[in-house]
Amino acid sequence: MYPHIAITLGDPQGIGAEVAFQSVRDLKTELKHLSITFLGSEETRGQVPSEHEFIAVGAWDGTPKGAGQIAALAIEQAVTGVRDGLFHTIVTAPVHKPSLRSAGWDVPGQTEMLQKLTGSNPVGMLMAAEMTDRGSPLRVLLATTHHPLREAISLLSEELLLEQIVLLSKALQSDWGLVAPQIAICGLNPHASDDGLFGDEEAMILSPAIERAREMGTNVAGPFPADTVFYRALTGNFDAVVAPYHDVGMAAFKTAAFGRGVNVTLGLPFVRTSPDHGTAFDIAGTSSANATSMVEAVRLAIHLTQNRFSKISLHD
Repeated sequence: MYPHIAITLGDPQGIGAEVAFQSVRDLKTELKHLSITFLGSEETRGQVPSEHEFIAVGAWDGTPKGAGQIAALAIEQAVTGVRDGLFHTIVTAPVHKPSLRSAGWDVPGQTEMLQKLTGSNPVGMLMAAEMTDRGSPLRVLLATTHHPLREAISLLSEELLLEQIVLLSKALQSDWGLVAPQIAICGLNPHASDDGLFGDEEAMILSPAIERAREMGTNVAGPFPADTVFYRALTGNFDAVVAPYHDVGMAAFKTAAFGRGVNVTLGLPFVRTSPDHGTAFDIAGTSSANATSMVEAVRLAIHLTQNRFSKISLHD
C-alpha cells in the first residue's frame, strides 16, 4: 500500500498551480510509487501532469471572492477525501487570506481553517527546514501565530506554552522519528529578561511551563535569549525551538532557510504541509516562480507520512 497525497492548488490568482506542478516534476523519481491528486479550478485541468489525477472543485469566475471560494473548496474536499480514506496526506499551495475571508472563511489562514474542518485541538504551526545553509535542520514552533504583537503577548500563558511544548514533543517523536527530541524555549523579553530586569514573563509564564513539561517527561530547556537560541539550534544543540510570537520565530527561520522552509500543521489527524511563501500575485503567470519550497513541502510530507504510518510502504 502506498500513500495517496492530495495537493490543493491554492488561490487561482497566484502561483500555486505553477509551483505545485513543477514540484512533482522535480520529484518524479521520489514520487514514482506514490499517488498524487491535485484539487483546483477547472481552468488548470490542462496543465496537470498526465501521470497524476485531478479533481476540479469548480470554475473560477475571475473575481477575488471566486478565487477564495475555489481555494476553500479544494481544502474542504481534500479533508473530506482524508476522512473517506482516499488520501493520507494534504499539501496545500498558498491562499490569499482576504479572498478566503470574502468567500466566508473568517480565519487567519489555512492552519485555522483546517483546525475548524477537523475539530482538532490543540494545533500548532511549525516551520521546518530539514536542510539550511549550515547543513543542519531548523524547526521553529510559533506559540502564538497571526495576532497583533500586543495581543500575542497577552495570549501567551503558561497553559498555552505547556500545550504547545507537549504537542511539539509528540510530533517530533511520531512524525520525525526522534526518540528523545531536545526542545528549546525562546525568551519573550530582551536577554530573556536578564533575571527580571526587562520584564517578568520568563519567570511568571515561560519557566513554570518548562518545569511542568519536564515533569511530564519532555526534554525542554530555557528560556534562552532570542539572539542566541536559534543559532544554538542551527549548530545541533536542539531539535526545535518554541518561539513566543510570530515574528521573532519567522525572522530567524527565514534568514536561515528562505525559500526552502515548510509550514507543518501539528495536531491534525493527518500530515499537512505547505510552502513557506504566499501567492506572489506579481509574478503569477510568468513562469518565473521558484518551486523549491513546494518541493520541500511535498518531500517532507512523504517523510512524515512514512514515519507516522509505518505500515504504509513508500519503497516496496
